[in-house]
Amino acid sequence: MLSRIIAESPLKTLPSDLLVGVETADDAAVYRLNDSQAVVATTDFFTPIVDDPRDFGRIAAANALSDVYAMGGRPIFALAVCGMPLGKLPEDVIHTILEGGASICADAGIPIAGGHSIDAPEPIYGLVGIGVVHPGRIKRNAGAREGDVLILSKPLGIGILSTALRKNALSEAGYRDMVRWTTALNVTGARLAELDGVHAVTDVTGFGLAGHLLEMCRGSHLGAEIEFSRLPLIDEAVTHVTAGIATGASSRNWDSYGAEVTLAPGIEEWQQKVITDPQTSGGLLVACAPESADAVLAMFRADGFERVAVIGRIAAGGARLGVL
Repeated sequence: MLSRIIAESPLKTLPSDLLVGVETADDAAVYRLNDSQAVVATTDFFTPIVDDPRDFGRIAAANALSDVYAMGGRPIFALAVCGMPLGKLPEDVIHTILEGGASICADAGIPIAGGHSIDAPEPIYGLVGIGVVHPGRIKRNAGAREGDVLILSKPLGIGILSTALRKNALSEAGYRDMVRWTTALNVTGARLAELDGVHAVTDVTGFGLAGHLLEMCRGSHLGAEIEFSRLPLIDEAVTHVTAGIATGASSRNWDSYGAEVTLAPGIEEWQQKVITDPQTSGGLLVACAPESADAVLAMFRADGFERVAVIGRIAAGGARLGVL
């Protein structure tokens, strides 16, 4: 539906300095200021996926800043987007949500320089993220090349854990895993911008691994293959999804792009749920030349992403995904 709405937008003439817009469903907009500087701008916000207000603020902030990192950018400041049910949610809870978001921005080395708030029926929080990048170092979700290696930085299963939490089925260890990965800033993206062998980058969020990889395929006019056995997975998420716990969004994702995915014989329904599982504040998905793979893996590991893995490759053919 969103694709149809955007396609029907009346704005057809765009300024030449708008280097990245909506054309390939990329992670953020990029506008060139001069030969050495471009502004990266994005926004993201949502309702709580956890009960703890500080964790909610931290997760929402990390998720919003991820889009700047995914473009190869370095965040410089943020604006808060805040909707709270006044008179229903205690003031100290609202303060704790905002403090959580501010703590993540402090980790990123940036201030929250303003924002906007409204009275809303349920809590909504997120950020406008503003960053900078060299115009020649932008990492788009398009530009992958045939033979590129696909690397995923964070394990999958956040949506499954979130559903298990709502069903009171998530263990304390599972909750800690969920918060750990969703609040881990994708800072490596800014350093990936310096590698010529990195051809395309996106972050894996609401459309799941398969959906965001298909966006990369469409933008690059190529296909992709992933090996399910190589995917990094959160252990407790596997336990829950094999027991039948999955998000409704996983099924909606499959309905929207499943026709573009070929599952190898033996791929089970729970595995399909994993690759379509929406990832709040998920990892970076990188397409790079094979000779650059070791450098990319080393960068991620140096930043604490020890579950980073090579998961497949970019292949010739149309914009289709094969799961082996």
